[in-house]
Amino acid sequence: MYIKKILVAIVIIGLFVASYFAYFVYNAMFVPNTNFEEPEIYVYIPTNARYTDVREQLKPLLKDIDGFDALAARKKYTSHIRAGRFVIKKGMNNNAIINTIRSKNKPLQLAFNNQETIEKLAGRIASQIEPDSLALLQAMTDEGFAAKNGFDTKNRLGMYIPNSYEFFWNTSAEDFRDRMLKEYNRFWNDSRTKKAEALNLTRDEVMTLASIVHEESKQASEQPRIAGVYLNRIRIGMPLQADPTLKFAAYQLPEYKNTIIKRVLNKHKDIDSPYNTYQNRGLPPGLIAMPDVSAIDAVLNPEKHSYLYFAADAKRLGFHKFAKTLAQHNKNAQDYHRYLSAQGINK
Repeated sequence: MYIKKILVAIVIIGLFVASYFAYFVYNAMFVPNTNFEEPEIYVYIPTNARYTDVREQLKPLLKDIDGFDALAARKKYTSHIRAGRFVIKKGMNNNAIINTIRSKNKPLQLAFNNQETIEKLAGRIASQIEPDSLALLQAMTDEGFAAKNGFDTKNRLGMYIPNSYEFFWNTSAEDFRDRMLKEYNRFWNDSRTKKAEALNLTRDEVMTLASIVHEESKQASEQPRIAGVYLNRIRIGMPLQADPTLKFAAYQLPEYKNTIIKRVLNKHKDIDSPYNTYQNRGLPPGLIAMPDVSAIDAVLNPEKHSYLYFAADAKRLGFHKFAKTLAQHNKNAQDYHRYLSAQGINK
């Protein structure tokens, strides 16, 4: 009788322990454990992160971090950390969270445009993927890579075609750069290459001219007409006389650092620089900015006309007036200069 009572007690205790363990496991695995109101939260786990790094990110997002710790250890996640960008949805339980950060690294849409320099581009990219701007800049300015692939300090910005691309957050700086080379070569398909050849221009020359067209006008509708003007000038041996190249040349000088030139003046035309297209015929030695795809395609598909001049239109800001004769151009230019003076824009 005594032994029977002991056995019954052992069974009851065992059932209690098993029930508690089942309850603990159920709560650890299947009870919602998020502690945020947003529909979803992104978690960024760095390359070579330790579990303590992951825990630090997750702690403010979870109601019960201890339960998460226990399940993470049981599922051996603590020793198998995966880097990446992961989406944690509101109401997820620990089991779903661990499965997500262990296997479902979601790609993101990386986008860039209108970056004036390789340094600014590196900063823009660093705000979207794991490598910092220094690591990216080192990869993007690697002289061995540039020489191997036909780029140098004057044209390397042209390798980066502005668009939106799908990347994993933990893409390395070198992998980003290498992918951009592939995208550049894909962009320069047979159609675009043949159009450049028909214009007697190289890829680099197209990109350089496109950078000027882009700086002249952000209006895609008139970029082909502007491209046509410059190609007409090149065809007859006339200097490009592109004001954006004067600004670019000026910004290379110490006295123009941290300034914004709103009005091109005669003194800018005297700057001694290979980028001064008033003093030098033909295209400058490299890009003056990153052109949009619309500007690149405008150069490859220029409007055919007999215009040789254009000036900003004071009545339609952002657009231009085009002229076939210097006399008409001077009148258009004077109208715009009067507008600038009236606005108090003198430099």
